[in-house]
Amino acid sequence: MIKEKYTIKDFYPLIGLFVIILLLSTGATLHNNMGGMFFMQMFMGWFFILFGVLKVINIKAFAESYAMYDIIAARSRVYAFVYPFIELTLGVLFLFGTALFYTNIVTLVVMLIGALGVYLQLRKGETIMCACLGTVFKVPMTWVTLFEDLLMAGMALIMLLNF
Repeated sequence: MIKEKYTIKDFYPLIGLFVIILLLSTGATLHNNMGGMFFMQMFMGWFFILFGVLKVINIKAFAESYAMYDIIAARSRVYAFVYPFIELTLGVLFLFGTALFYTNIVTLVVMLIGALGVYLQLRKGETIMCACLGTVFKVPMTWVTLFEDLLMAGMALIMLLNF
């Protein structure tokens, strides 16, 4: 299979969302005169809220797309349909600072499972679209997708280690 070449233009929706998340997180951190841990909490909260909302817009198409590479969603359609609500719940918990120890544990587990599925799919070398932005935006699954999952897992781990 010939591997497609991607340009920065293919990732504009993802870049735009990251800029919005960075602005929201930085604004909340500065407004509350807080530090790095609070910034990560806000970043994760906004990340999960925005990405979760995009998945819910067309949840059926998301679930079908997600099942193509997630190791749990491939075996359970229920999980594929519930996953956006897991993200939305995590987002709310992070933004409100509720049960952060447990929220970070769940985040770490969910993101590492997701990263494994992405890694296994990337190793196959098949070209598929990433369901990370739902089906609203067409973003290819690349190593950027794996980085995104590992970034969230890494932030959850850092926050856990600081409890």
